[in-house]
Amino acid sequence: MAAVRFFGVMTLQILVVEDHGDTRRVLTGLLGHFGHSISAADNVESALAFVRAKHFDAIVSDLALPDGSGCDVIREAKRCQQLTGVALTANDEDDDIMRGRDAGFDYHLTKPIDFAQLRNVLGQIAQAKSGLDA
Repeated sequence: MAAVRFFGVMTLQILVVEDHGDTRRVLTGLLGHFGHSISAADNVESALAFVRAKHFDAIVSDLALPDGSGCDVIREAKRCQQLTGVALTANDEDDDIMRGRDAGFDYHLTKPIDFAQLRNVLGQIAQAKSGLDA
């Protein structure tokens, strides 16, 4: 599959999983503005339905969700497809970071979200993916 590029950067298929409506809208809008193709879910159940129906390059997920955890999402998603996980959480405690890594998250970002940092992480994911697609 040929990589789609937006201003020289690979366009990623990203699933955003965030239960807070305003945060989800800002994230999806900004990531779409960055040129990525975005799907959005507000809980574990809807996120897993997306994962079963569509291929994603990355999942950007809150850890605390109303019906479970972002860890549940990334664990199941990585069983189904090869993708990169970015955890979003209000906690930067070492045990939260380790729990996320153990579940399969590759990156851990704390809220409030530093959008420059998120863009940098997505750039790293796109660069790694571009190398695989070359």
